Amino acid sequence: MIIPALDLIDGKVVRLYQGDYELKTVYSDDPQSLYTIYNEQGANWLHLVDLDGAKDITKRQLSVIESLIKNTPAKVQVGGGVRTEEDVKGLLDTGAHRVVIGSTAVKQPEMVAGWMEKYGPEHIVLALDINIDAQGNKIVAVSGWQEDSGQTIESLLEIYMKVGLKHVLCTDISKDGTLTGSNVSLYKEMVEAFPSVNWQASGGIGSLDDIADVARSGAQGMIVGRALLEGKFTVAESIECWNNAK
Repeated sequence: MIIPALDLIDGKVVRLYQGDYELKTVYSDDPQSLYTIYNEQGANWLHLVDLDGAKDITKRQLSVIESLIKNTPAKVQVGGGVRTEEDVKGLLDTGAHRVVIGSTAVKQPEMVAGWMEKYGPEHIVLALDINIDAQGNKIVAVSGWQEDSGQTIESLLEIYMKVGLKHVLCTDISKDGTLTGSNVSLYKEMVEAFPSVNWQASGGIGSLDDIADVARSGAQGMIVGRALLEGKFTVAESIECWNNAK
């Protein structure tokens, strides 16, 4: 399925290039209107990233998040700076259907696995951003892509498979925000290696052809952000393309 995404800073819709807060483009100061349009065009799931919360947990935009969820019929998965069980519970209490966990899932896998057991794997998405080295190793990055964890995605997932892992949002960092196409071979490989996981592809989508390529990779979902904001295609067009390619 197509999952339209919005990244928020100070309640405004933005995009960062390659995760750099200094390379920020502001697209709208009305995220609700965009979510309404996306939902009306057929999106049953939406993705929300609190970039303020990701940078500083004391600046989490909970009131904005709660309002967006309350006024949007679609289900919403929310991430950005989720570091504690209180963060997970707080986001679920605001109405989020899934909480997206990134760096903390890499740095403290046993703790996050415990959250998965407590709140249910259906409500937790692991957001794993990877750099692929010259030998083809898929190394997970953390802390806004500023640190190399030294751990491969495969070794990390083995920990979570034991507690019923269901959802992984996987981004090839080199593709993010580029509109140059997704790493289709990566998703094919991951789907084959972990067939019980629902894979969400992310990064690089710039055309309907890119969507069709990812749909054929076996991934169950795809995050689409910048391409929608820049009018490369509509949500309705992307859903039709996805369904036709599957």
